[in-house]
Amino acid sequence: MSTSTPARARTEAEVRVDLAAAYRLAALAGWDDTVYTHLSATVPGEPGVYLINEFGLGFDEVCASNLVKVDVHGRVVDGTNRRVNPSGFAIHGAVHAGRPDVACVVHLHAPWGVALAMVPGGLQPTSQWAMRLYGRLGRHPYEGLALGPEEQQRLVAHLGALDGLILENHGTLTVGRSVAEAYMLMHILERAAQAQLQAMAATGGRIQAVNHELASLTHRQWVGDASEWDGDVEWPALLRRLDRRSPGFRE
Repeated sequence: MSTSTPARARTEAEVRVDLAAAYRLAALAGWDDTVYTHLSATVPGEPGVYLINEFGLGFDEVCASNLVKVDVHGRVVDGTNRRVNPSGFAIHGAVHAGRPDVACVVHLHAPWGVALAMVPGGLQPTSQWAMRLYGRLGRHPYEGLALGPEEQQRLVAHLGALDGLILENHGTLTVGRSVAEAYMLMHILERAAQAQLQAMAATGGRIQAVNHELASLTHRQWVGDASEWDGDVEWPALLRRLDRRSPGFRE
């Protein structure tokens, strides 16, 4: 994810629909963990304010109107007094504070991503999906359930200007300049993890990876001149799928 492209203007209403859609899509993909893990997005025109799901709702229950506004510490600031998960927002708040270019943070305990987080070598350039993320994923070691201020700083440092993190023994995280971009990068990461791990299981751990030069070339070809972001093409089709399979997310 290049940080040089200026953000595209979005309204709060549009961001609410997109974020609710991302929650519903994650549910359809089987990425949810009952009521845990989160997707968050910045609120246009309100610096330091973010949207997140109400704690206790399943991903398939999230809609545009029930997203909650919080500050960087996960405190509710929209006057509704609805319940959120401040400890769950610790990762999100740290990333949003450290990466002002980021409009959306996706942190999941999705099945293949969690499995990949147990593999010492991480994601290898074994598929085209993996090559989109070649050199664009950091790693953050597991330090327990609680995420204090010092670990928040380490996590942000490990993310740097990258597109995401493998949270060792925990899960995965992607960021984007839009909800669509962050979602699509997670989709690509989960697909890449599944392909690699299935190949490793089939071959006793032996996998065929391409060399650095070819992986770098494929990444450059995929990203192009950065005028088109991941999600630009796919997002309208994904919204149409939701209208058919999980209506109500726009409400």
